[in-house]
Amino acid sequence: MKIEMKSIGYVRNEVKDRKDVSWGEDTSSIVLEKQYYSGLKGLEDFSHVIILYHLDKAKFEKDKHLQRRPQNREDKLVVKGLDAVDGTPVLDIKPYYPVYDKKDASVPEWVDRLMEHYF
Repeated sequence: MKIEMKSIGYVRNEVKDRKDVSWGEDTSSIVLEKQYYSGLKGLEDFSHVIILYHLDKAKFEKDKHLQRRPQNREDKLVVKGLDAVDGTPVLDIKPYYPVYDKKDASVPEWVDRLMEHYF
């Protein structure tokens, strides 16, 4: 399935070349297209956000960047609690790292009420 995406803005920071270390030292601004400004309403009440972006400057080498399955097994990845409908396209799979994906994030109180019976 081919999926086309249109960006809603871009990243602005001082990083000009690809690198593999010290990302925690960099501060980035997300510059949105004006038509999407209203989508930020209420975001200031959250301590963390998730930014999905396309690594357009990354160099992809299949043999280096995709890990092969042990013994070439083709087992399915099974997850519980994924809020997606059957047939939903998957764009990427990343492991969860608590050091990057904070567990102590804060959200507005209405989120707790909204999610009360979600899972």
